[in-house]
Amino acid sequence: MKRIYNYSENFFEKLVSIATTLLGNSITFILAFFMVISWWAKTLLSDWDFHLIVGDMIFGITFLSLFIIQKSFNRFSASLHLKVNELVSSHETANNAVINAEIKTEKEIIELSKEYADLIEEIKEEMEESEEKSED
Repeated sequence: MKRIYNYSENFFEKLVSIATTLLGNSITFILAFFMVISWWAKTLLSDWDFHLIVGDMIFGITFLSLFIIQKSFNRFSASLHLKVNELVSSHETANNAVINAEIKTEKEIIELSKEYADLIEEIKEEMEESEEKSED
């Protein structure tokens, strides 16, 4: 059962990655733009009610906004990852396991998070011990 779950999680992660890449691509936006324009032309030439035509135009603009927002998010995300990778790689004591964390699977990210949570607990304990020793 766990094997099926892991397989479905990996498949979903790959699917999301592909969808993100496709929705943020300028060629996909151009294709969607021409599709919306052709749909609008079809509705304007038909004898539909004015409210339906306005509704279709709003839907078309909303549909195209999805591509624009995804492209913007992809660019922002890539620049943010680049900045974080630069900060991590420039620090001598940094753990290189977190560089390019965005390409790791969700399971790997959860494992890294647990390691860092354990590390934080160890540091807190050491700080408390050193404070107790300094008070004595």
